[in-house]
Amino acid sequence: MTISKGDRLPGATLVRFGNSGVEKVDLAQHIKGRSVVIFAVPGAFTPTCHTAHIPSFIRTKDSFDAKGVDEIICVSVNDPFVMKAWGETTGATEAGITLLGDPTGEFTQELGLAFDAPAAGLMGRSRRYAMHVVDGEVRVLHLEESPGTCETSGGEALLLAI
Repeated sequence: MTISKGDRLPGATLVRFGNSGVEKVDLAQHIKGRSVVIFAVPGAFTPTCHTAHIPSFIRTKDSFDAKGVDEIICVSVNDPFVMKAWGETTGATEAGITLLGDPTGEFTQELGLAFDAPAAGLMGRSRRYAMHVVDGEVRVLHLEESPGTCETSGGEALLLAI
């Protein structure tokens, strides 16, 4: 079943590279009582993710802050080392965007948003989406039909919807 507006996010342990190395992040505890934006990409450093999706949230970060969003979180089925490097390369980390890895794809599968693109070498990856979540409940969900497009899931489109 695919996650929908009004649903609660499933429990998940994601990872990031922190000051002391790899850190586990209990997503439910991390977002409890908070207004967050979560967006997912099929893969760090992949073309649309790198040139369109993450830049759209860097551009709109201050506007989300002004709307009361506590944090913008990017999730990808990648390891924490790749996510750290991608955040530094794109400027997302410096902009204040949190990058979390879903290395086994468990969270992505629980959302019902996993897909395979064997021709591109992408297996068990996440569909491209953006959502506004308040205290664990999905308030707005924008899913892209094609993994190579970033229209409804971009920062500007989500900003207009909340």
